[in-house]
Amino acid sequence: MSYVPIRIVSLQPSASVILRDLGQLERMAGCTKYCVEVCPEIMGRNIAIVADSWTAQSQQISEIKPDLVIASVPYQEKAIAEIMKSGARFLGLAPKSLADIYGDIAVIAGVMDARDRGRLVIAGMQSAIEEVHSKASSLPRPRVFCEEWGKPLIASQGWVAELVDAAGGEFVGTPGAQTTAAAVEAAGPDTLIAAWCGAGDRVPLARIIRQRGWKNLPAVRNRRVCCIRDEYLNTPAPTLVQGLHALAAAIHPDHFPQAHGLRWMED
Repeated sequence: MSYVPIRIVSLQPSASVILRDLGQLERMAGCTKYCVEVCPEIMGRNIAIVADSWTAQSQQISEIKPDLVIASVPYQEKAIAEIMKSGARFLGLAPKSLADIYGDIAVIAGVMDARDRGRLVIAGMQSAIEEVHSKASSLPRPRVFCEEWGKPLIASQGWVAELVDAAGGEFVGTPGAQTTAAAVEAAGPDTLIAAWCGAGDRVPLARIIRQRGWKNLPAVRNRRVCCIRDEYLNTPAPTLVQGLHALAAAIHPDHFPQAHGLRWMED
């Protein structure tokens, strides 16, 4: 009989969402405040709030006496040392693509002895992505710049580029790489999307367009500037399906319905 952890500490919202969708929230003994924001089902449970993968503290973790700590990017070296110092078993995730995310779900499902549920979760994501891709495949492919941070200007991650492709767009720039306002302007995107880490849907769209001198970009002239909620694109978990629907509505608003978490720039 395989060993299944009873007390888990999740240091990243993506891990918490995966545990939720695997039906394993009852095993969660600790998580971060960001996990609660993305996974409201955690509220009301007797779950300790701890620092995240970037600022982990060994004493906080040790006091919970977990069987397993799950963390994910972004890390810093000091935080990993703190996790290891706690003495708990440690599962560290570092996805870069949708395939990596499917792999992470499968790994956690295996650890939790929930392999069948894991396969269903992965299949559900794949089916949702294929459905949008099928609908968008016959549509024009506008150029899309999607950013995960504003200062410095950083393009969204690889899995977001894959979702943009599935939603019928052409991703501009190098996923996850720092770029410049001038480089984005030279690329001439037809759609601009901001999904800043930790900002929810509060990115100041009009201000960044003005400050970067982007008023003549095709996206701005054609009123295709929007914000998508941070957790829908920056949480490498099944939550990305919500981000996919928001991307599709942003890229092809005449063919996909307005989606939750999508906010257009006002005049």
